[in-house]
Amino acid sequence: MKTYYLTLSQVFPVTHPRAGEETHFKDWLVGALYYGATSGKIHTIRANFELWKKRFEDIYAGKACLSVRYWEGKPYRSKQHEIVRLTKDDGIGIQKLEFPFGTLDEAMIEDAEHVGMFGGIAQTLATNDGLSLEDWKAWFRGYDITKPLAIIHFTKFRY
Repeated sequence: MKTYYLTLSQVFPVTHPRAGEETHFKDWLVGALYYGATSGKIHTIRANFELWKKRFEDIYAGKACLSVRYWEGKPYRSKQHEIVRLTKDDGIGIQKLEFPFGTLDEAMIEDAEHVGMFGGIAQTLATNDGLSLEDWKAWFRGYDITKPLAIIHFTKFRY
């Protein structure tokens, strides 16, 4: 079985106002997966939707799994540790996220059912990503939001 790796940051990146402070992403994810928490880190948002879409086709077909990890120290320069290995049977999934008006405040999520697709969704995205709205906006400030992003769900929750 093929394994796709997804690494969560232990600390805020150098480009973030809270650079070097702990994110607690690992703790939030463990809380959601093992203790049934309904908020925290129930998903992550990544660039390159098309790449992740292809990977999830393999996962949905039972040909691959997702290894969620964290860096021991400095990203790309330290050992990774696995938090959890997830398959289609765990309910993981992907949704396309777009910002059609060029602002993080107005999002559109493909196949959204639970939340309105536009204004007001930023707070929900931030919370479910394990961040405050202010930290979430700072995190994505450098992203190219003219291209679709991937919401990678660690649980059965979908928008």
